[in-house]
Amino acid sequence: MFLKTKNQSGFTLIELVIIIVVLGILAAVAIPRYMDISAQAKLSACKGALGGLRSGVSIFYANRAVTTGTATWPTLAELGTPGVVMEQAIPANPYQLPTSAPDSIVTGVTKGVIVGTRGGWAYLAATGEIWPNTNTAGENNL
Repeated sequence: MFLKTKNQSGFTLIELVIIIVVLGILAAVAIPRYMDISAQAKLSACKGALGGLRSGVSIFYANRAVTTGTATWPTLAELGTPGVVMEQAIPANPYQLPTSAPDSIVTGVTKGVIVGTRGGWAYLAATGEIWPNTNTAGENNL
């Protein structure tokens, strides 16, 4: 009787277990590094939107001083109307829930104090200050 030996290829069970263990170690090291990306993205989006809003308010103030001779901050209605202070609609506050009107502005009282439960931004027309109307991760210190 003549036995043929087949040339078999593939991974052994031990090799597969080693690969799974190595992938598990890599995942355990990599996942904590990237868990904070969402929080960093929200903070960056909030800073960017807030910078644009503050620039628009400052430019409106300067233009009003030049054109009328009296520098005044925009009213809440002017700030919320596209094309008056901001060329486009108010950006959404990334920390505010979509059901809480994150792209709207409410009358603020004191910076860092949340006004009501709706509105992405709080604006104090007397001083031109604008800040996020949420306090999810300390973003009111912006």
